[in-house]
Amino acid sequence: MTEESAGRSAPVGGPELLACTCAHLADERKAEQIVVLNVGRLTFFTDYFVIATGRNERQIKAIADELRLRMQALGQPVIGIEGQPEAGWVLIDLGDVIVHLFNPDTRLIYDLELLWGEAPRGQWQTVQPMAPPAGPEPLV
Repeated sequence: MTEESAGRSAPVGGPELLACTCAHLADERKAEQIVVLNVGRLTFFTDYFVIATGRNERQIKAIADELRLRMQALGQPVIGIEGQPEAGWVLIDLGDVIVHLFNPDTRLIYDLELLWGEAPRGQWQTVQPMAPPAGPEPLV
């Protein structure tokens, strides 16, 4: 668990920065209704949920693919990916952050915001996302 989930406040970084970065990446792919929930004090298995809606299978797949590739570029291991865009949902497990991608109907069915209603919402729009490390200097 992180400092934040253990009840101590921590600056933006670590899992919070990772969650906000995932939210920004989903936003870049035109996801809707993006929410970051700090569930660290409510559960033992993760610190943050990122919940986003894709309008159709193609968009959900594009968001999931972009997240997977960008996490790889950042050196962030992807522990697992569950679900299928065709089923209306994809879950990407990053350890301290779990990303939930839904189509609109499936999001209403699961209603994670209601289920985890006590979780504080993160203000991802105000946080600068992580950038991949700079590559080596070009040879001249």
